[in-house]
This record gives sequence, C-alpha cells and structure tokens, in this order.
Amino acid sequence: MLFWSVMGASIGSALLPLINIEAILAVAVNRAPDQMWALLVAAIVGQMLGKILWYWGGMHLDRAPWVDRHLAKPKVKASLDKWHERAEGRPWFTAALLFVSAATGFPPYAVTAVLAGILRVPFWIFLVTGTLGRGLRFWAVVAGTSGLVNLF
Repeated sequence: MLFWSVMGASIGSALLPLINIEAILAVAVNRAPDQMWALLVAAIVGQMLGKILWYWGGMHLDRAPWVDRHLAKPKVKASLDKWHERAEGRPWFTAALLFVSAATGFPPYAVTAVLAGILRVPFWIFLVTGTLGRGLRFWAVVAGTSGLVNLF
C-alpha cells in the first residue's frame, strides 16, 4: 500500500510541483526502511509518468491557438529559436541539461520537460536522462535522511 501511495504522490508532484515528493519519500522510507528500493522505484516511475505528460504537452502545445499566437511574438520566437539552435545537433548538451535539471531541479524539471517536447528532443533521451537524474536525486534524499528517524 505504501508503494502505491508514494507512486501516486510522485505523479501528483510531477504534475503539481507544490507537492514535495522528496519529503514524502523521506518519511515513507523512514517508516519502512525494508522497502527503500521499492519506494525509490515508485517515486522515480511516478515522477517520470508525470513528466512524460509535460513532455507530451510541450510536443502538442502549438496546437492551441492562443499558444500559437504567443509563440509568434518576436521575443518569444527569438528565445525559442535560440534554444532550438543550442539543442539541434548537440545531443550531449541536450542530454546533459535534461540530466542536470532532473537531478538538481535547476532549471526546474517541469520547465525543461515542456521545452524538451517543444524542441522535439528524442523521447528516449528525455526518458533515460530523466530516469537517471530523478533516481540520483531521490537516492540522495533517502541516503541523506535515512538517519533522521533516530532523531525523533
């Protein structure tokens, strides 16, 4: 039951960043340390399911008329073109940016997920870098908080 609760919270956190999955994961692992690896997997899978929705939304964002009008503005178009130039033909740069964002949250991973969709970053690059980055982030949270239960 705890596994599904963490996964659900993780999906919710991926879609609504106000939900702090790191805190939820830390508490869950401290309550059930024998389930640490399963809870890590639940958090990673849940996050990636939610971020895939952001990615997919970015891919189809231009279908909305109001977005299309916004993207046609010179400043917005110039900014998007700049990002497109940075990403196009530089898969290592793109992968590194996605990984760093997934692992650190800077720049915010929800934003880079949408940007990856808009720029048509190959799905497998998005999925692999996000999974590894989120895995590292959540492992660090669990490793850093595993002794906190003894303080209370």
